[in-house]
Formats: sequence, C-alpha cells, structure tokens
Amino acid sequence: MMKQGALDGVVVLDFTQFESGTVCTQTLAWLGATVIKLEKPGTGEQGRGASRDRPNEDSYGFLILNNNKKSVTVDVKKREGRDLVLKMVEKADVFIENFSPGVIERLGFDYETLRSINSGIVYAQIKGFGTDGPYAKFPAFDAIGQAAGGVMSITGEHDGPPMHAGANIADSGAGYHCAIAVLGALYQRTVTGEGQKVEVTMQDVMINFSRSAWGRQMVTGKEAPRVGNEMPMAGVAPCNVYPCKPGDANDYVFIYTSRHPGSKQWQNLLKVIGREDLLEDPRFTTPESRYEYKEEVDRLISSWTSQRTKYEAMEVLGNATVPASAVLSTTDISEDLYLRERGMIVEVDHPIRGKLVMPGNSIKLSASNVPIEPAPLLGQHNEKLYKELFEFSEEELSELRAKGVI
Repeated sequence: MMKQGALDGVVVLDFTQFESGTVCTQTLAWLGATVIKLEKPGTGEQGRGASRDRPNEDSYGFLILNNNKKSVTVDVKKREGRDLVLKMVEKADVFIENFSPGVIERLGFDYETLRSINSGIVYAQIKGFGTDGPYAKFPAFDAIGQAAGGVMSITGEHDGPPMHAGANIADSGAGYHCAIAVLGALYQRTVTGEGQKVEVTMQDVMINFSRSAWGRQMVTGKEAPRVGNEMPMAGVAPCNVYPCKPGDANDYVFIYTSRHPGSKQWQNLLKVIGREDLLEDPRFTTPESRYEYKEEVDRLISSWTSQRTKYEAMEVLGNATVPASAVLSTTDISEDLYLRERGMIVEVDHPIRGKLVMPGNSIKLSASNVPIEPAPLLGQHNEKLYKELFEFSEEELSELRAKGVI
C-alpha cells in the first residue's frame, strides 16, 4: 500500500523534549506531517541522553517517542542559529515546544515574534501549569501534573497514601490533547487563513481525566476518596483483580459487572463459575447488596479464577459477555500476535540499535497509511531539509557549519 498520510504537506517545527511534547509531535508525524526536530548540535534534545543504558547512544525512551521524525541541528543561542529558525518559521505550519517556563521566550521564539513572520503559524505550548496563573513559573514533570490535577488524590488504596499512575498519563495525556488542539487550529485556519496560539497544561489535562471522580463528589458532597481497584463514581462488585495460576506477578484477571438495572452480566458470571444456586440469593440480587457483600463476592470469584490461567478466565468470561481482561504485562503485550498484526506492536530497524519492538500508532485511519519509521539520528536530515525544504545553498550551510551553528 502506498504511503498516504492525513497530514501530508504539513510542516511542524518540533522544539520538544522528553515525553509530553514528543508524544504530540510523534502523533502528528504518524498522521503524515513532516515533523522536524530542532536540536542542539553535539547532544540533541535532553531525551536522547535521559536514562541512557549505553554511552553515546540514544536512550530507548527517546527511540520510542520520536518515530517518523526528521532531525536537524541548530544552536539557537547563537544569533545565526536564531535567525536560521526564524527563516524556517516562514515555511512552517506548526511550532511546538515544551521547555521549562520562560525558556522559549528568552530564546526569542515567543508567539508574537513568530506570528509577525508567519501569520498562519499554529504555535503550541505544553506546560505544567497555566501561563497566566500563580504557578506559571513552576517546572513540572509527569507526577507533578498528576498531583496538581487531582489524579494522585484518587489513586491508591483507601487507607494508603496518594500514588501516581504507573503510566505517564500526564505527559502522554497532555501530548494527545495538544495534538487534538493543533488539528483543530489547522482546520480553523482553512476558514480564517490565520494561525493561533495553543496552550495545554498537564494540570488541566489531569483534571479532565478525573471527571468520574467529580461525579462522586457531586453525589456525596465530599472530596472523592481513593478506592483501590473500585470504580470512582459508585461502589461496584465485582470490580477487582482475581488471582490465576500459576501465580506469577501478573497472573490476575480483572472482572467487572455493570450496575445497570437491565444488565445480565452478574447472572452470566454466576453461570460461568458454576454457582447458579446463588442467582436468587438476596445477598447478590442487586448491585447494592453485592457491594455490601463484596468480600464474599471476591472470595467466590477467586476460588474459580485460581484454578485457571488468566487467558483461560478471560476467554470463558468474555464469551459469556462478562467484562474481563487478563492483566497483561509489557512482555505479554510485546508477544501478542494479534497486536502485531494490528500494528499496535511493531518491529523497527534502527541503524545503531538494531531491531526494536515497541508500541506503534494507536490511531487507525482507513485512508491514512504511514509506516512506522525509526527515530532519527542527531542531525540526520541537515543536508536534505536545509537544502530542499528551506532552500539554503551549500555555501550558506558551509558557513554555518564553520561557525558551529548547525
């Protein structure tokens, strides 16, 4: 199938680092945009060296978050480097950054400056907190966003301390929100002819992710509590992980049945585990009564799941229309044949690291086909992009090299 991306022709200048910004630009690249990482000569963006397992080689974290991008080097602390970026802005559609507060402005790449050069530019920023609020100057990473957005307050056991989620949901969530906002701004530009400024904060995104907990607060009039594996909105049983054989660290199946009055999921579950004798038991006939006797519910289910593997339990329950899933580890997912066929798990050949198995694009479009490519080497596309896209002559590039600008 010929490569055809939904965002073919869109040029993105990528001043992002680590995760939140790189998730945004990687999403745009997977949709077909030409995403150009602007990186410091010699070292590149900080994510290349973060948690590095081998000296002088890009970290796996960088390789997972920067597929399908191009890389050019430019020293923006030099006047010639700054001028070079401003010239690139003339031909760009999108400019994205997630530096610490104030950095991009000190470099001279604030929105008003770029807008004066290209009124159609979509200028996107990802920060920890709102740029006009009391915490505007505060640095932030993923867990900071989770704490400030309320996620940690509802994560963990009810009698334990706040915890952050295992996945970097503030970083990646902000990245995806920003990608959505950029797409909206690009569409609006087709009507107005003008670009605009986009701002996404990790705090805002985490508040958005926690809507169900707000429902709990509306019901009770109190702050939403930590509820472990339970649902934040209301008590449900079963709603837990249940042990499976052979009993390794992730040998569990998560099972949930709906509280909806017309649901037959609980009844189907009882039939699957061979406890039809409990169908009329008053302890279990309503969602409220099941929650009151949730310890007994968990005991009944555990006695059944513990005799099966997590895959066997998931298969039987799913076929009986009972919501259930094996708790899959990163290794389980990496080896899942269906996820490989679907393109969610891909093998990428990197020129230095070799064959890498990693997550692919979670967005599937029927008419946008963009194969997953390896993350770029530092400055890999200097010659091609500076000459072909931005129309610099060899003489100009030689001078910039001599001055250490690129």
